[in-house]
Amino acid sequence: MKVSIVTPSYNQGQFIERTLQSVANQCGAEIEHFVVDGGSTDNTIEILKNFTPTVRWISEKDKGQTDAVNKGICDTDGEIIGWLNSDDIYYPNTIANVVAFFEANPEVDALYGMADHIDIEDRVIEPYPTERWDFRRLTETCFICQPALFFRRRIVNKFGPLDVSLDYCMDYEYWLRLGRNGVRFVYLENKLAGSRLYPENKTMTAKVKVHKEINDMFMKFMGRVPDKWLFAYASALVRQNYSKNENKFLIGFQVVINSIISSLRWNRGISVTLLKTICIRFFRQTGLL
Repeated sequence: MKVSIVTPSYNQGQFIERTLQSVANQCGAEIEHFVVDGGSTDNTIEILKNFTPTVRWISEKDKGQTDAVNKGICDTDGEIIGWLNSDDIYYPNTIANVVAFFEANPEVDALYGMADHIDIEDRVIEPYPTERWDFRRLTETCFICQPALFFRRRIVNKFGPLDVSLDYCMDYEYWLRLGRNGVRFVYLENKLAGSRLYPENKTMTAKVKVHKEINDMFMKFMGRVPDKWLFAYASALVRQNYSKNENKFLIGFQVVINSIISSLRWNRGISVTLLKTICIRFFRQTGLL
């Protein structure tokens, strides 16, 4: 069973050698690692040229991370596909464990495991909050850690590639799309990957943009946005505009107002559940509950 690992890359010279090494250290299958670089201007290309064992790579201008992943998937041919960003890592024996499971369970289309958030020195910050598969629950929170998920190529052949219109939640949209169409996901209770969390991380520096894109995606996907994502967007707005030292009552009030405005914006109404959620959060925030 051949495994294709696709790594989108752009100016991640600080981390990419550790990403490459984490793949090179894997065993248990024929592994094809393809790095799709968007034209890095740091030391990424030098690292790719000199890395041992030799890794296949290209460096050319692209339309962003989503385009790079799609390009990598199209230009590889492994039966199993993994997507590992250029600042993330696989843990030892990940590929061997994944391949063994897929070989023993031919009916399974997608497999994801446990993972950690790691810092710039590969130290574990906290476990990634993964959960057992539940599609309804997935609409409320993305409990799948992207580098810890692997899927069969037949999924791409049937349901298409990632949505190139998305910059932040392209993975989340893909898991939702597959789940809605009956793709069988299985949760493997093994630690498979480290997902790097640091201040310059793309999703860390654009929280409001991330949540806005998620809300827009849900409108396209479901015709409405789940209350939890509306509240998350409202909270991100407040965190962007107010410091932690601001008056708790003011911060709580702004979250309430932003939640209501967000619900009217996307769902054109306010659900009882959302009202209950924001009231409880407000009272907790202000110390009244």
